[in-house]
Parts: sequence; structure tokens; C-alpha cells
Amino acid sequence: MPDARDATPYDALLLLSFGGPEGPDDVIPFLENVTRGRGIPTERLKEVGEHYFLFGGVSPINDQNRALLDALRKDFAEHGLDLPIYWGNRNWAPYLTDTLREMVADGRRRIIVLATSAYASYSGCRQYRENLADSLAALEAEGLELPKVDKLRHYFNHPGFLEPMIDGVVESLADLPEDVRDGAHIAFSTHSIPTAAADSSGPVEEQGDGGAYVEQHLDVAQLIADAVRERTGVDHPWQLVYQSRSGAPHIPWLEPDICDHLEERQAAGAPAVVIAPIGFVSDHMEVLYDLDTEAKVKAAELGLPMRRSATVGDDPRFAAAIRDLVLERAAVERGQEVTPCALGALGADHNLCPIGCCPARAPKPAAAGADSPYA
Repeated sequence: MPDARDATPYDALLLLSFGGPEGPDDVIPFLENVTRGRGIPTERLKEVGEHYFLFGGVSPINDQNRALLDALRKDFAEHGLDLPIYWGNRNWAPYLTDTLREMVADGRRRIIVLATSAYASYSGCRQYRENLADSLAALEAEGLELPKVDKLRHYFNHPGFLEPMIDGVVESLADLPEDVRDGAHIAFSTHSIPTAAADSSGPVEEQGDGGAYVEQHLDVAQLIADAVRERTGVDHPWQLVYQSRSGAPHIPWLEPDICDHLEERQAAGAPAVVIAPIGFVSDHMEVLYDLDTEAKVKAAELGLPMRRSATVGDDPRFAAAIRDLVLERAAVERGQEVTPCALGALGADHNLCPIGCCPARAPKPAAAGADSPYA
């Protein structure tokens, strides 16, 4: 374990997230930000916006990020790690460019970035790096001195990310009626993406059917299922499923969809289901709507007892994991030998995204990788 107080050469941590509306008037402008350049008609945005209006036009993600910031600052302070933490979003205030401008004004010159996405994919990693490059380009155009920006490695298999989810599944199983508990099926859910994007996710040498995106999720699901069996003494059947599809119908996306899966499990005789949203860091809108609303209604229609386990959110173990990852990367940057903390068959992921990793359909500059124009 690296020195618990030495984050050198880094002088700040940036929490980089998706962002979300904080009131009804924000919903359509937020969705326009998310879909800019894709030619999505306004009427379609209004349809999607109805999901937010069900919850007062407010996405929970911003409050969840504030809670995570508090947890990180508390953990850092308790362990003597003097590293200021900032927050910037891709699609809503506080905007990433504004936050980076503030950091430069504060004299921050070496920044480590925590993205609220644990897995490899274009939308879960490279797109964040493209947003970083766009913001750095904007600051460069303003004549500001640019900081050097690195990104923490994917943390899908770090114990501090896994352990809260294991607890959540065990607790959800215990909450089921006793007569269906032992036969319950576990549906490990994540965001569906186009199959072409999945197949090309991760470093070039790892790409193939499902790419690193599917491989990493399957590894996490197996780790959780194994831990649940050890704790409960029951070997629950499980499957990786998908949710939140948003693309054109003619483009293949990862399947099965969670609601289709519930129908299949009920038809196959499953007495109950626990849905574990392993692809999400917090209970944001896609969890609240796609699982707690749509999937819950579908399960009720089927007469299938269903529970949804918690995401990691601001769990202190997750905050400790982020501290560990920051110190690990800092030690690497100082040239020290480090044994990364990672569970499962895949081991620790790369610190520096290689050239060709999770490619975009239209090539764009991306920061914090081997192909970064801002080395």
C-alpha cells in the first residue's frame, strides 16, 4: 500500500460525472446537451423528459455526487490526505470547462480524474476523455496555462466497489419471502450499448464479441455471485442483463432487456428475482425509472416477487477505494513499484488508455490517454 498521505505529483482530484437537471425547466436543455450533434427531434426529447417529470424534473445524480464528494472529503481528511476535490459534469452545471477553469485559477497543475463510470466502453470512458480534451482546448483558446490531467483506472473489480454491492444483494435476498428466497434468480443489470460499441470496447487486443465491456461485467457478476454463495450457502442462478436502451430500432444493442428477462424467468419457473444494478455507481435516473418503475411494474404484472439491490453510492468503502486508487496511481507516477488492488480473473486494468481503445465512430481528440494531445 502506498503512503496514505502522499498524492504527489497530484495537487487535486476532479470528480467527473454525467450531470442531470435540477428542475423542470432544466430537463429539455439538459437532454439537448446530452444528444447534441445526433439530430434527435425535440418531440423525442420530450418523451424521454417525461421520465424526469415523474420525479419533479430533478435527476437524483447531482445530490448523489454531492454525497460522494462529502464521503471522499471525509475519508481523505481522516487519513491525512491533503488533496482538494473538485466536481465537474459533462452535460449540466457545474460544467467541466468551468470547473477546470476554476482549478487553473486555484493553481492546480496536476489533476487526477475520477469518472463515475467503472467499466471500459466508449460512453463510459473515452467520451469522458473527449470531454476533457474539449475543455482543455477551450482553456487553451483562452490563453490559460493547461494542467496535466490523468484518469484513474477502471475500478469495476476493486473490493471497495464490489463489497457494497455484495452486501446489497445479500440484503435483498433476505428481504424476499422465505418460501421463494433460496430459489431466487439474480439479474445483474447494466446499461445496454450498441453491440458494435461493445465489441470494440477495451484495448484492441481484447476486442471481440462483447469486448471488455461485457467481459468486465461478467467478471463482476461472477465475483458477487460467488460471494453471495459463500455468505448464504445458496448457489443462486444468475445472468447479465441490460437496460436503458435508447438507440434506433434497426441498430443491434446488447440483450436481453431486463423486462424481457423477467418474463423469461417467470415462464421458466423462477420463484423470485433480485435485480443488482452493477453497471451504475449510484441510484440515478436510469436506475429509478428503468428498474424501480418499469421493471417493478413488469414484475408485479407477472406476479414475480422482485427486489432491487443498492448501488455503491457514497458508501465509505467506495470512498476508501478511491483514496486507494489515487495513492496507487500517484506512486506509479513517482516511479514506485505498486501491487494494484483488484479481484477476479481480469486483474487491475490499465492506467493509461492505449491508442485505439474504445474508438469513436468519428475520431476526436481524447485527453488522459496514450493518444492525448495534452501530454
